[in-house]
Amino acid sequence: MSKQFSSLGVSAPILKALNELNIVEPTEIQQKTIPLLLNEIHDVVGLAKTGTGKTAAFGLPLLQLINTELPIVQAVILVPTRELGQQIFRNLEDFGKHIPNISIASTCGGIPIKPQIERLTKPTHIVVATPGRLIDLIQRKAIDLKQTEYLVLDEADEMVSILKESLDEIVAELPKKHRTLLFSATLPGTIKQLVQNYLNKNVVQVSANMETVGNQGIDHEYIVVDPIEKLDVLMHFLNSKDGERGIIFCKTKAAVNKLAKNLAINRFSSGALHGSLSQGIRDRIMEQFREGHINILVATDLAARGIDVKEISYVVNYHLPDTYENYVHRSGRTARAGAKGLSLTVLQEEETVEIPEFEKELGIKFTKFQKPSAVSLEENNMLLWAKQIFKTKPNHDLSADLKTNVKTVFHHLTKDELIEKLMANYVLQNKVEVAEKPVKKFKK
Repeated sequence: MSKQFSSLGVSAPILKALNELNIVEPTEIQQKTIPLLLNEIHDVVGLAKTGTGKTAAFGLPLLQLINTELPIVQAVILVPTRELGQQIFRNLEDFGKHIPNISIASTCGGIPIKPQIERLTKPTHIVVATPGRLIDLIQRKAIDLKQTEYLVLDEADEMVSILKESLDEIVAELPKKHRTLLFSATLPGTIKQLVQNYLNKNVVQVSANMETVGNQGIDHEYIVVDPIEKLDVLMHFLNSKDGERGIIFCKTKAAVNKLAKNLAINRFSSGALHGSLSQGIRDRIMEQFREGHINILVATDLAARGIDVKEISYVVNYHLPDTYENYVHRSGRTARAGAKGLSLTVLQEEETVEIPEFEKELGIKFTKFQKPSAVSLEENNMLLWAKQIFKTKPNHDLSADLKTNVKTVFHHLTKDELIEKLMANYVLQNKVEVAEKPVKKFKK
């Protein structure tokens, strides 16, 4: 029989919340971490890939260890982005809903600080924060960490440069005896340095292997394209996934904006997400995606943090990620909570040499995704053109006489005959375009 949360020492109020959330069986990182945090006093380094339940691994024991009779900040959770901070805040609220008087606050950057300062004047037990905003609150003397017992560094590999600059200032506010819990998908040299500098020498390291609930359901595939056909190949793939939700990752903000514009032109239900957008817009796009009002998110790597939507069926790496860690975080957006998912990487021929390195480093296997034929791509483009026409709103500014004259031209045609002529005209126009711009021909 598989291990249950009750056997890990999780308290009754939290068990009740987990049951209501239909979370029954702990993941590997949760099985290893929860008893350690509840029963020991060591600092802990937890290594597990994204999507394996790290929030519950540290969140459940923290909620249980809080003394709700003390109106002080007892735990601080540092995160790299506001999106992830909001996700963790929501999870902790859900996990702790049956714990009387538990108080959790989110104090992340990107939004006005005054409401957060006001919130911190009330009793608060756990604070979820981005490093920059926490330091701002410390400098304004809006938060007191003098009795904080727990410091959690979540997704630490994504905060290395920030933590290098800010951790000294944060740790200086904490009591000398506090526990630091560091969680990361990988353990590069920079993280090892953080561990040496800020964690107790008796630190305990726990890890969950690659074959975890969050990763074993992902099919890793790649497709090789010529640059000129890249967008058409992507749109062919997206049409095959009509009605499903997915995320397309690009390297730069400019690439995100350009691709999102092209998808909008072709009437795909999509939205863009990157760091230059205001926090209000980012929140609105994420909410639309979570609620299913848009099906496709075009995003930079920044957005890979905090997107915990169970129904994401695919991820597309429109550009190869710069690091192995980013690939892990990107692909981990799909196959959440034991579901199946696809991670498709779009490559140019010269980039295929990277695939064996990714396989070796991450312990995964890629299979080649069959590229559609030139004819299939052209047919798909015609379908997209038809959808554009179907979704185009009538122009009420056109004169009634002009509308009557145009209708007169077509009045003797049946619906089928009109469609046939429109399709023939599309093919004719495309042939003219290809003849004028031969570089647009697809290589078969």
